[in-house]
Order: sequence, then C-alpha cells, then structure tokens
Amino acid sequence: MAIEQNTLIESDIESYLHQHENKELLRFITCGSVDDGKSTLIGRLLHDSKMIFEDQLAAINKDSKKHGTTGETVDLALLVDGLQSEREQGITIDVAYRFFATDKRKFIIADTPGHEQYTRNMATGASTADLAIILIDARYGVQTQTRRHSYITSLLGIKHVIVAVNKMDLVDFSEQRFNEIKSEYKAFATNIGIDAPVFVPVSALTGDNVVNPSSNMPWNTDVPLMEQLDTIPLEDTVNLENFRLPVQYVNRPHLDFRGFCGTIAAGTIKVGDAVTILPSKKTSVVKHVIQPAIGEENMAVDEAFAPMAVTLTLEDEVDISRGDMIVKTSNVPMMSDQLEVMLVWMGEVPMQPNVEYLIKRATNVVPGSFTRIDHKVDVNTLAKGDASELQLNEIGQCQLSLNKLISFDAYADIKGTGSFVVIDKYTHATLAAGMIKGTVETAGKKAQLRQYTSFEKELNAMVREHYPEWGCKLID
Repeated sequence: MAIEQNTLIESDIESYLHQHENKELLRFITCGSVDDGKSTLIGRLLHDSKMIFEDQLAAINKDSKKHGTTGETVDLALLVDGLQSEREQGITIDVAYRFFATDKRKFIIADTPGHEQYTRNMATGASTADLAIILIDARYGVQTQTRRHSYITSLLGIKHVIVAVNKMDLVDFSEQRFNEIKSEYKAFATNIGIDAPVFVPVSALTGDNVVNPSSNMPWNTDVPLMEQLDTIPLEDTVNLENFRLPVQYVNRPHLDFRGFCGTIAAGTIKVGDAVTILPSKKTSVVKHVIQPAIGEENMAVDEAFAPMAVTLTLEDEVDISRGDMIVKTSNVPMMSDQLEVMLVWMGEVPMQPNVEYLIKRATNVVPGSFTRIDHKVDVNTLAKGDASELQLNEIGQCQLSLNKLISFDAYADIKGTGSFVVIDKYTHATLAAGMIKGTVETAGKKAQLRQYTSFEKELNAMVREHYPEWGCKLID
C-alpha cells in the first residue's frame, strides 16, 4: 500500500495529489476504560499500515527502553502518549490526534483518555467524530468507563460504533470469552440507542486482527479492524437536506464586493437559491458561491455542500454580520430563547442554576442561564435522578434560558446548529458541552399530549366497560 503510493509520488505527483484530495475523510476516536489498550491500538494501526517514518520508529524503540510498559517489545502507545506525565504513568491524559491514509480513505484519529477525571477530554475528542472504536479488555469485560464513554458516544450522535475486544492473547484467543463480552455489551448498548455495533476481536500488542487477519482466531470470519474502517459507509454522517451556513466573517476587500464566509453546517446551496438571514428574517437570492483557492483570486462554483468552507454573495444589500445564519427560505429552522438541552459538565466548579454563562452556538455567543436541572443520568444504570447542581463529568437534562432568540436545530438532526459550549463569562474557560433537544415550549406540549393520551385511554376503557352497547370510543 505505502510502496504503491511512493511509486505514484515519484512518477506522477499531480495524479497522487488529486487522488489523495478526493479520498473520503473519516474521523474516529478510540475510547473505553483505563488500560484497555487505546494508544497501543492506534500505534499498531499506524505501524502495520506502514505509516511510521523510520526516524519515528527509531525514536519509539529508544523511548520504549526508558518509558515502555511492554517489556522487550516496542511500546507503540508512545506514538500518541507524548506528554511526559503520560509516559511516566503509562496512561493517556490529553486527546492526541494522528493522521494517516490508506488507498481508500484518509483518517484523523483522536486517542482519548480512559480515566474518569478526564472524561471531559473524551467528550471533546468525540464531538467531531464520525465513528467510535470502544475498546474492552477481554479479561475484565464491560467496565464503568466503558458504559460512560458509550453513553457519551450515543449522546453525541456518533452513528457508527466498533467494539474492539482487545488483549485476546491474554485469554488464549477464546471465542467463548469474546461471545460473553459481546452479549454483555449488546444488552447495555440497546438501552442507550446504539443499535448495530460491530464487534472485532483483536490484540493490539501482537497485531492480531488489527490490520492483518489472525491465524490465532480461525473462528473469526469477519474482516480485520482496518478493513472495517475502510468500508463502513459514511453517506449518512452528513445532513445534506437542510442548508445551514453560520456566518463566521464578512469579507469586504473593496466597494464592489461583500461576501459572507463560513463552513456549511448542513445541506447544499446553489446560485439562484432563495435564502433567509436569521435572526433578522431578511430574504435575498444567492448571486455567487465561491470556494477558497490557492494561487487564484477566487473559484466560483455552481453548487457547494457540507462541510465545505465557502463565501456567498447575495443579489441584495442585506445587513449580515458574524453570528447570523443563512438558510434556504424553503427550510427555515426554529427560533427560541427557551431550550431543553442535554449537558456534559466539564468544569471544576459545579454548574449552578440561575448563574449566567456565555453560550456559544456555532459562531454566535449569547448570555444565558440554566433555570432548572430536570434530572441527571447515572451512566451505569441509566437511571434519572434529581440534582441541584452538576459536578465535573456529570450529565444532565436542563432548561436553558437565553438573553435573546437564536435559530437552531435539534442536535439529532444537525450537529453544527444543535450543539453549543458553555463558557465562563469572567475567565472564558470552557465549562460544558451541550446538545439541544428542542424548545421548552415543545417539551411542555409533549408532556401535555402524554397526559391527554393517558386520560383518553382511561376514559375509553371506562366507556367500553360500562357502556359496551355504544360500540365506539368516546374520544376519537
């Protein structure tokens, strides 16, 4: 694979660059409990895919003698565990990102920590991922952090999940043990909305079934992990139906040009499309769609789609600034200042209701406060309990009140316009990640509908019992 790419680079660099530019990009994370082998797995993927330079490998061999935890074997985890404190303790603390590519795809990997106190780092790494690899130590099975990370994975809307049962070499590559863990995880995953996880038995340390098939597990007929990453479909990870462009910057190089720049969060846009600007609700028509270009003044195109970075010009002079959103007139999102949200609290200081924070949603920053905590979630049992505050790494459903209206979508529909971060208004520290479920008004109507439906069922049951001759429902 690497030899073929090197040959193409030497013979036709332009063809190589064109081929590389048009490959699909898959962002994925590795997560799970402490010492499940996340960093080692990434190191093995890079090593066996021939994506490590010789000087890097030589440095890792040298560092393994000083910091390694694998005896005489090279410690591939050191490829991503680069902090001194990580190497001293043999753990992952911060999120480490690595890039590599195969003939089919480009990949950005986020190696996330397993310790509970660093759960916020895991949520940060997962926020941009299309796929999650959840590692489970074959000796210990599903642990507390396995459940926690799986719940956050589901909460953040990651649609593709691969469960890598690691360290199969330490359980004699037992098919029975693999099936036990598979059954245990499936029972939990169903309750949190992970419907079709893919299970792969591996040994990251020895390389079994990571990039190449394992002769030690003849009972496993599925393809290795690397081939799973190469072939999992990505078409459903981007919403191409609802156009959303949060305006990041207004480009005004001279009197005859005013362009509105940003990264398309969802949907497609074409020259001639009717658009609405929010929150002003002014309307216009797209005049130009411009892509950034290297070595050219601009590159006008007929159409653009998520997640491209573009500049739009409009037929009319409309007042638009950073924080506004451009959408198609035929598909305008909701607007509200009262939202029902899910919150992953990441601050050392607990979240207190009715304390004012800064809420950053896309390119828009609005002051707001959480008026109520509906409940917090126990990730082990999925039970919902009462709470007067949210501590570090706790997850809860809250009511958010903003100081002005914003346009938004439910997070389940569009991540880019349904997610937000909570910022301390004095220190500007990031305190939490949030996902919008809907408006408080909508939630209230749903509750009223549930109460009405329950009343309707009871009343109809009473009618059927006492007045069977009517032969119909009282309420229909």
